Amino acid sequence: MKLKNTLIACLAALSSSLIHAAPTFVFTAIPDQDETRLKERFAKVSSYLEEQLDTEVRFVPVKSYAAAITSFRNNQVQLAWFGGLSGVKARLLVPGAQAIAQDVEDPNFKSYFIAHESTGLISQPDASSKTLPSDVQGKTFTFGSKGSTSGRLMPEFFLRKQFDQAPDDIFSRVGFSGNHSRTIALVETGAYQLGAVNYKVWDSAVAAGKVDTSKVNVIGETPGYPDYQWTVRGDLDSQFGEGFTAKVKQALLNMQDEELLASFPRKGFIPATNADFDPILKVGKQVGLID
Repeated sequence: MKLKNTLIACLAALSSSLIHAAPTFVFTAIPDQDETRLKERFAKVSSYLEEQLDTEVRFVPVKSYAAAITSFRNNQVQLAWFGGLSGVKARLLVPGAQAIAQDVEDPNFKSYFIAHESTGLISQPDASSKTLPSDVQGKTFTFGSKGSTSGRLMPEFFLRKQFDQAPDDIFSRVGFSGNHSRTIALVETGAYQLGAVNYKVWDSAVAAGKVDTSKVNVIGETPGYPDYQWTVRGDLDSQFGEGFTAKVKQALLNMQDEELLASFPRKGFIPATNADFDPILKVGKQVGLID
């Protein structure tokens, strides 16, 4: 009888500890680069957040932009590193969701238009031009992911604005590479003659010696627009305790380790609000990517 009572007490204690155990804080990120790069980047972020938040933190990779949004909507993740468009879409699906932090450069982000050397366009004198040469018409073109702000939404918006036509009418063939790293590779090999790419991914790849700029180079860029941001679910405090949302935000704003920031690459984070991304909401509706 004594053994039985002891066993019951142990089980009760174990049950109580499981009930009151702190939940794991899970986050994800849009797969805008190759998987190896993403894992390196966010493993560091996970360790940093775990230390700052004093709770277990886990990074969960996803295969697509849509999967990142779905995971956020279903509460499989509570924090996400979204692009402008994916963040807007996710917040529309989760009541109370908030954009809380962005990089100092994210309010004025941009995309590059790149070309293969066979087009004869990579020797254009002004690669920072906000308009593209008319010679791009009739060539093949690849965006990044269908849900990417810098790899699809904003490049398409500015293409439509300049040529007053849809991409399918401007180019002989239009594709979607899936991410920025692959866009660069496809244009460098000549599989596509032209492409649109996140300027930070391009600049980092060039600086690392991963791009042969004699074969592919920048021929123009978009005007600035708001893009990447950290977004949290609206029920974060009810899941992890009062004040947890503010604690997560402060941890991100306090991120100062140069090695950690370089993995993004970012210079540091500043506060963000949902209203900062109203231009993306507006353009998304105009292009037909948001209902």
